[in-house]
Amino acid sequence: MWGKIHTAEHHHHLHHGKDEPHPSHNGDDACHLLAPHNADFAFSLYKKLALHPDAQGKNIFFSPVGISMALSMLAVGAKGSTLSQIYSSLGYSGLQAQQVNEGYEHLIHMLGHSQDAMQLEAGAGVAIREGFKVVDQFLKDVQHYYNSEAFSVDFSKPEIAAEEINKFIAKKTNDKITNMVKDLDPSMVMILINYMYFRGKWDKPFDAQLTHKADFKVDKDTTVQVDMMKRTGRYDIYQDPANQTTVMMVPYKGNTSMMIVLPDDGKMKELEESICRHHLKNWNDKLFRSSVDLFMPKFSISATSKLNDILKDMGVTDAFSDTADFSGMTEEVKVKVSQVVHQAVLNVDEKGTEAAAATTIEIMPMSMPGTVMLNQPFLVLIVEDSTKSILFMGKITNPTE
Repeated sequence: MWGKIHTAEHHHHLHHGKDEPHPSHNGDDACHLLAPHNADFAFSLYKKLALHPDAQGKNIFFSPVGISMALSMLAVGAKGSTLSQIYSSLGYSGLQAQQVNEGYEHLIHMLGHSQDAMQLEAGAGVAIREGFKVVDQFLKDVQHYYNSEAFSVDFSKPEIAAEEINKFIAKKTNDKITNMVKDLDPSMVMILINYMYFRGKWDKPFDAQLTHKADFKVDKDTTVQVDMMKRTGRYDIYQDPANQTTVMMVPYKGNTSMMIVLPDDGKMKELEESICRHHLKNWNDKLFRSSVDLFMPKFSISATSKLNDILKDMGVTDAFSDTADFSGMTEEVKVKVSQVVHQAVLNVDEKGTEAAAATTIEIMPMSMPGTVMLNQPFLVLIVEDSTKSILFMGKITNPTE
C-alpha cells in the first residue's frame, strides 16, 4: 500500500495538452513513490508544530501535501546544495526531479477530477521581486506540473504587493482565502505561497435535527460548549490498545476520508510524540466495519503558518540564506526565499457542504452500537484514499476557536 519499487524505464517523460488523455500509468507510479516520503514529512512537520511553545493548548492545522508540493515547486528553480537540502528534507534524495514533478502533476490531476464530489482548491504561487527576469523554463514547468504560476510584485511598496498577492489567492480559491499575506518587508525578494481549501461532502450526512449543545473538554481546567452532531451508522474503526487510541474513518464522497484519531484521556502527548506513518499503515490494516454512535463537534478551522524557522530546522537552510542558488528560476541576480506562507482551511458541519442530496438508510445489525464521543482533543487527518496522501493534518484542541 505504501511503497512500490519501480524501474527507471517507467518514468519516460510525457507531455500532454489540455485535452489529451492523462498519462495515467507513469504518473500513478510516481504518485505512489512520493506517498511514504510525504507521510514521513507530514509527521515530522506536525511534531515540530505541536512542540512549539506557541502551540500549547491550541488548534493545529496544515496541509502536508500542500507544503511538500510548494517546496517541490521551489526545487524546480533550485540547484546545488539548495536543491539537495530541499529534496532531503522531503525524503526525496533517492528520486529524480522528473519523478517528483510527475508525481505532483498526477496527484493534482487526480484531486481535481473528483471536483463534483468535493471541493478542494489547492495551489501555489511564487511572487518574485519586480525587475528580476524569471527563466522561461521555470515558468513552463511550474505551470505544467504544479498548476501554478510565478508573478512579479513590487515589494518596495509592501501594502500594494500584499494586496496583489492576496488578490491572486482569492481568485484561485473562489474568495475563500482573502487576506493571507500581511506585513511584507520592502526588502523581500521572493515569497513562496501555498494554500489548500477543502470542503467535502460526507458520504453519509448527519441529521441536523440531532445536533445538540454539549460540553467539550479542552483540558482539565477548561470546558467549552460545542454544537455536537450525532450519527449512528456503520464505520471503519479500530481501537488500538498499544497506543490507547481509537481510530475511525469517516468517508467523504469522492476519494477522500477523514481519519479521526482520539487518544484516551491524558494520552495526547504520548500519541503526538510517537505517531508516524507505520501507525497509519497498521491502523488502515486493522480497521473493521462496526456500528457506531458517532458524536462529532461542528467546527471550522483555518490556520496560516510562516514556515521559515521550521523548515530551517528540518535542514532547508541554504534557500533562506545568501548562499541560495535559484539560478533555475532567475539568472541575472542572486535571490533567496524571504518567506514561506501556508494557509489551510477546513469546514466540518452536518452535510459536509451546503447542499447534500437524499440520505440513504443503512441496514444496521442488531448488536448495540459502540460510542465514539469526540468531546476532548483529537487529531484529524484528511487522506486521499488511493495514494494515502495526507492532504490535511491537525489537532482539534478547541472546536470553538
